[in-house]
Amino acid sequence: MPTQIFTQHHILLNLRDEPHRVENWRDGEHRDFIYAKNEIIVTPAGVKSGWRWHEKSKVIVVTLEPDQLERFAHSEVGVLLTDAQLKDLPQFKDPDICQAGVMLKEALGCEQPGSAVMFESLARVFLVKLIQKYGIERAQQDQFSKSFTARHYQRVLDFVAVNFARSITVEDLAGQADLSPSHFAYVFKGTIGQSPMQFVMSYRLEQAKKSLAQPDTPMIDIALSCGFSDQAHFSRFFKQSEGLTPTQYRQQLNA
Repeated sequence: MPTQIFTQHHILLNLRDEPHRVENWRDGEHRDFIYAKNEIIVTPAGVKSGWRWHEKSKVIVVTLEPDQLERFAHSEVGVLLTDAQLKDLPQFKDPDICQAGVMLKEALGCEQPGSAVMFESLARVFLVKLIQKYGIERAQQDQFSKSFTARHYQRVLDFVAVNFARSITVEDLAGQADLSPSHFAYVFKGTIGQSPMQFVMSYRLEQAKKSLAQPDTPMIDIALSCGFSDQAHFSRFFKQSEGLTPTQYRQQLNA
């Protein structure tokens, strides 16, 4: 890979089981090293970088716009993140962030109902965990990440996908992550940006929007099948979230 300068941050996640040799030229500095599974290499925007891969690799590359990442870190996570911080830790091992990247990649090809909510949430999981690595003191970061990992989130997401039509409590979700309800609610909102129950309602809303594309399905059937207590509850929540009633939304879909 030729030496060049990119305007985005590049995050390389190594998924290959066997360690392999890689060379990297980074702002004139040459590194010749063994790249191990679950190691992450960060090349910040503006850094002149080139690569030589001595064996076939298995890497996910995530590119991030610097301005958007900085805004997200500040407004959503409450952390100031600079290019200098990204340069301070160019390579590290973190199976949890790699797992979050794998889940994000898989969500790109998912066409199941609720996939939009899933992808947005998985993107947040990845970004928050990456920002924690750079923007919070290491002891705090380790404690936070260990208490709510990408695999914990996957279990919560799977539970919601199977059970969204019935009553779900914070205790139900906390059990999927093996956490107390209060601590689970704290780390979930810090990672996803929504409370656990807001996330459940957003997922239900995505299911309902899919069902509204079927013009002959009664509103009450959609409401109950998506976990709303009755049609009135469904209509109130839908209009509050979308600015339209379910009927108006369906009419737009079928116009």
